[in-house]
Amino acid sequence: MERDSEVVVLRLGHRPGRDNRMTTHVGLTARALGADRVILAGRASDSKETIEDITSRFGGPFEVERTENHGRLLRDWPGIVVHLTMYGLPIQDVEESIRADHESDPVLLVVGAEKVSFDVYERADYNVGVTNQPHSEVAGLAVFLDRLFEGEELDREWADATHRVVPKATGKKVEPVDED
Repeated sequence: MERDSEVVVLRLGHRPGRDNRMTTHVGLTARALGADRVILAGRASDSKETIEDITSRFGGPFEVERTENHGRLLRDWPGIVVHLTMYGLPIQDVEESIRADHESDPVLLVVGAEKVSFDVYERADYNVGVTNQPHSEVAGLAVFLDRLFEGEELDREWADATHRVVPKATGKKVEPVDED
């Protein structure tokens, strides 16, 4: 999956105790489905360490960062901003335009936790809904990334992994990576 422009997921908001697992899953989904890094806004400290641990074991590259000033990040982003919201335009109506923009520009993909302030809607180049029904932000992120990369992310090679999942029809198997 070769590309020139990066895809960065910005996780906005984090309610301690309520969102720990969800924020972690946003980061793991971003990693597994082709994003280059995730930026956690606010207090998502446990999530950062968990995502970094998974990346160190199952490979990368993938970066995890924190920001206390997501407003500046949004204002200064050099590419396109895509905000995932159930109130946005249907993904099937805008995915080709986003994919075309991504050929030359990095994508900042905003995924909210709590109520997202209206300035995010205004700053976004695209407010996108994967469905206009209530759903999980993790599901929305997964569908969006798969549509953006047209399934190519599913065949990605992982560098520097110490472990790998062995696909099986039944059961589970994780094994150390041979270092030949």
